[in-house]
Amino acid sequence: MNPDNHKKIDQAFGTIHAEALKRRNAFQTAPVPKIHIGMATCGIASGALETKKAFEEVLAERNIDARIHTVGCLGHCYAEPVVIIDHPDSGFPPIFYHEVTAGKAKMLAKLFLEEGDPRFEHVYGAMEANDLIPSVMDFSRFNMEKRIVMEKCGRIDPEDIYDYVAEGGYAALVKALQSNPDEIIQAVQKAGLRGRGGAGFSTGRKWELAKKAAGKDKVVICNADEGDPGAYMDRTILESNPHQVIEGMAICAYAVGASKAIVYVRAEYPLAVKLVTKAIQQAEELGLLGHGILGSSFKLEIDVFQGSGAFVCGEETALFRSIEGYRGMPRHRPPFPVEKGLWDRPTVINNVKTLASIPPILNHGADWYRDIGTENSSGTAIFSIVGNVVHPGLVEIPMGVSLRTLIFDICGGIPNNKKFKAVQIGGPSGGCLNEDFLDTPIDFDSLTAAGAMMGSGGMVVMDEDTCMVEVARYFLDFTQHESCGKCTFCRIGTHHLLKILERLTKGEGREGDLEQLEVLSADIKNGSLCGLGKTAPNPVITSLQYFRDEYEAHINEKRCPALMCRALTAFYFDLDLCARGCDACATCCPVDAVFTTRNRKKGVDQELCVKCGECVVACPPEYDAVRKVSPPDRVPIIEKPPEKT
Repeated sequence: MNPDNHKKIDQAFGTIHAEALKRRNAFQTAPVPKIHIGMATCGIASGALETKKAFEEVLAERNIDARIHTVGCLGHCYAEPVVIIDHPDSGFPPIFYHEVTAGKAKMLAKLFLEEGDPRFEHVYGAMEANDLIPSVMDFSRFNMEKRIVMEKCGRIDPEDIYDYVAEGGYAALVKALQSNPDEIIQAVQKAGLRGRGGAGFSTGRKWELAKKAAGKDKVVICNADEGDPGAYMDRTILESNPHQVIEGMAICAYAVGASKAIVYVRAEYPLAVKLVTKAIQQAEELGLLGHGILGSSFKLEIDVFQGSGAFVCGEETALFRSIEGYRGMPRHRPPFPVEKGLWDRPTVINNVKTLASIPPILNHGADWYRDIGTENSSGTAIFSIVGNVVHPGLVEIPMGVSLRTLIFDICGGIPNNKKFKAVQIGGPSGGCLNEDFLDTPIDFDSLTAAGAMMGSGGMVVMDEDTCMVEVARYFLDFTQHESCGKCTFCRIGTHHLLKILERLTKGEGREGDLEQLEVLSADIKNGSLCGLGKTAPNPVITSLQYFRDEYEAHINEKRCPALMCRALTAFYFDLDLCARGCDACATCCPVDAVFTTRNRKKGVDQELCVKCGECVVACPPEYDAVRKVSPPDRVPIIEKPPEKT
């Protein structure tokens, strides 16, 4: 590209950038309080819409001059609704408030915005100003993170493209348009970026193959078909910073020679669909997408395709079939997608996190990115941490951080003084690792060697009260239902695996079941066509390997050591602790299984009890009289329930 074209691109983007800075400066320098409210799905589910409405109402009622700035998810999902208040006249740095209900919002508006009292008892932490944008100052959780993909999440308004541009957005696209496509691919290869969708294939190598593939009508696809139970990384990124993903797609398309791109996102993510669609429209209006992007000869059209929620459509060839209007079912490879993908065109398909990593790489350089992480797994990993952990949420860490650091130091460890038991990594097809693996580095190769996998970034933490047989059954139930049915091994093999596990959780296990689980798992892995079938047995294989004693207890003793399997547990009352005349448990029992004994204490009719555990919750903590035991025949017979009349 000649210098005149460089100048034309710089001038076109310079106009956009100047307007963005003008708007940002007008907002930031206004001598009024700024209220930043997290409005991603996690925030909305916790009441952020009501919180925002409450702020709007009280500001209008009391004639308070303040600005409300809606942002995405900051990652502290356990603390939602999250609000950051920057009050320039208070003498305090921007303050982070957690669990801000509508009532708390009105209180903060009156006492802090009007009277200057920040109500420190509601403060979660302080912030510092970084180029007039709030950033975390004293959160140990954030200090241990390395935010690259999520750097702007929770800081910009995802519905305002100028907010993104003011933070350096689309500068990487400008740099790309002034570079040779081969230089871009070489930079991505040098950075060592591997696919964040689970497979971990070299992103630069994939782009190189696509660029060299025959055919002009090449396609770029962003795979946002996130279907793992408990996983929400891709959704949150699209809801918090869709423009960084779009910018990454545009750079990819320019590098491989594509003029068509598609964001494939499941329809169950309505907010993500809305925001990414709006982001595309805004980019088109400013000339950052469409024909002659920023005055160059490069053109790119991006569409949004809503998937129907089939888990198997996360597999790239099944995703192609879905877009083409057919049932999502994987096909044999070769040919590979970079040679013959969507509509038989050369196709590059990358995950949301992969594409969002591209702009930072071009902005800061391949060496900068390569220095983060490990030798074979550079950069960062994003995990949605759920389950038995104090601070669940979204975390971005450098590759190589240990599981122990992530679970205990960053996410606060196990709640209620319980012991750590296992962590399941990589979605429903990931492996379950015990405490012996807590010091395992989080990277592609280390997790694979341990029997788990990086996957797309879902992580479920389990405490001592978790039954690993039930966990394996739960995930097998999911993958078995999500199997497309094309492969015999996956369709029928997972069905038999599930039936054996169901028998075990009911106390109906038989001799030879464990050996049968191992044989079936190996056959399914070897005989299945796509990643769903090949990895479906992982929860069974790893839980059998590391928690075999639990399986044996279910078979040999008809007992659930974790007291989790309903068919193998029973509740009763310790009469030495049960309060005479207290009816808390009886009033909450949905099936009237709790009865009153002759001395006015409580008993449980085992024939009626459905093992819901509501009596445990209802029993006042000062009594703590409810006991759980496995197998059910260990319940002491204290008194029979009265006969029904």
